[in-house]
Amino acid sequence: MTDDDVVPVSVRLGNVVPPEDPEDWTRPLTWVAALGMLAGPLAAFAWFLVAPPARGTEALPATFFVAAALAAGAAATGATQLGVARAWTATLGAGLFAALVVIILGVVMAGERQVGSASPTLAHAFGGAIGGLAGAAVASMSAAATARSLSRPVRFTIGAATGLVVCLLVVSTLMPETATA
Repeated sequence: MTDDDVVPVSVRLGNVVPPEDPEDWTRPLTWVAALGMLAGPLAAFAWFLVAPPARGTEALPATFFVAAALAAGAAATGATQLGVARAWTATLGAGLFAALVVIILGVVMAGERQVGSASPTLAHAFGGAIGGLAGAAVASMSAAATARSLSRPVRFTIGAATGLVVCLLVVSTLMPETATA
């Protein structure tokens, strides 16, 4: 058996392709990884659809929630992987993907177009995405450090906890005027 037989075709070719085996989607870890990547975007979509922000200068609880969902989702995705490199790249990749989708949602769901300043929806999407991405970056380091030694639930808990602390600090720094009402 050669190394090429062990490595999936999608990795050898450098392309992202659907799983070669349709039964991969019946495995719980596949769904955990997929939902982890979509946690932040789903939170942002629900918020922007139900009650979009009226002002973009102050962090709202939902801004922190989007950032936290993004960081925790990335940690969940990374916890599904075995090995240091895979855990690190899966966590960081999930965070990058989710941050991009959150910002795209902020642009698409902005009810108005403004000249000279960003719409409130885009401002909160950006704050949540950057905060969540910072949390995912720290969670990826935790994922890499614990990939070989701990169980998946423990790896997720450590990655999510470190990611949440950082994402909350970053959002607070980016949007310092926290709303009181």
